[in-house]
Amino acid sequence: MTSKIGVGIIGANPDRGWAAWAHIPALKSLPDFEIRALSTSRRDSAQAAGKLFGVPLCFDNHAELVHHPEVDLVVITVKVPHHLELVTAALTAGKAVYCEWPLGNGIEETIEMARLAREKNVLGVVGLQARSAPAINYVRDVIAEGYIGEVLSTTLVGSGMNWGPVIEEANAYTADARNGATLLSIPLGHTIDALCYCLGEFDQLSATTAIRRKTFSISETGVQQPMTTPDQICIDGLLSCGAAVSVHYRGGVSRGTNLLWEINGTEGDLQITAAGGHAQMFELTVAGGRGSDTGLQALPVPANYRWSPPQPAPGFAFNVAQAYGRLARDWHEGTHLCPTFDDAVNRHRLLQAIESAASTGLKQRFIGTAQ
Repeated sequence: MTSKIGVGIIGANPDRGWAAWAHIPALKSLPDFEIRALSTSRRDSAQAAGKLFGVPLCFDNHAELVHHPEVDLVVITVKVPHHLELVTAALTAGKAVYCEWPLGNGIEETIEMARLAREKNVLGVVGLQARSAPAINYVRDVIAEGYIGEVLSTTLVGSGMNWGPVIEEANAYTADARNGATLLSIPLGHTIDALCYCLGEFDQLSATTAIRRKTFSISETGVQQPMTTPDQICIDGLLSCGAAVSVHYRGGVSRGTNLLWEINGTEGDLQITAAGGHAQMFELTVAGGRGSDTGLQALPVPANYRWSPPQPAPGFAFNVAQAYGRLARDWHEGTHLCPTFDDAVNRHRLLQAIESAASTGLKQRFIGTAQ
């Protein structure tokens, strides 16, 4: 038997948020972890969170949490602009970190956090949990096993759900490009990471972006605010394997299919769909056809790809629990199953290449690191 990993969560709002909806249920379902501390920005909310989630140590500041001897792993679930400060504090205290994606507000911050994790020789894991999804791992394996033969091309269309005509007040900050939590970095970033996890990295790409909705309204008040980050992103290029790739992400919600990803090969085809364009959040379905098949048929994901317990509705915790299951193996066995801060640098470099291609109109070469 191995000892439990003591977890401290920064940003454990008792009323809403990714910690309450995903991280806490996921951690409570897994025997390798024990949530020992929480922190929020206010004493009353910290105490309310501790009472609600049954956590003994509650702080109104992150410093006490990261230095507490019972905390082995610091989980950071706050907004992107605060990641650098909090990750730096945890790493400096010698604590392992699980930070939500995007890791940094841009590539420079991400490089700095990855450098510090290496310098302190501690584990830094980033929340690119789509690559822990059962369907993604199944697709990765069936491609490697030759189900569709040589990959010729792939097309991906997704809806960001946010970045539409109406946005909740708590998410309004995502419409401001300065905050680093954009259509490009969040839903497209998560999903393109899953694409590269299955098919390999980009070799070259071109991109076009547009802000088609100049304003949006706050759902609770109707107040209009400016949209300063693109709500339309188009990418085309070649993967390192030579396959052609085309990606289009749009803000808001479509009345059609909100995630449609097809992979076409010399021997067959695969199709992955979901109700939303966040591959890290929504249940993914897989269909395929090969050889003499004249159409696609459902390919149920085998049970062995589900290595974490079922999670309560609406299910946002499931892929996070899958990721924590891998983190426990990395912790105890020294494997590299979870994406690290160095992997995050690789993915941020791809996003930077997309932005550069869109701003300059020039094709970008991307030398990524195979996952």
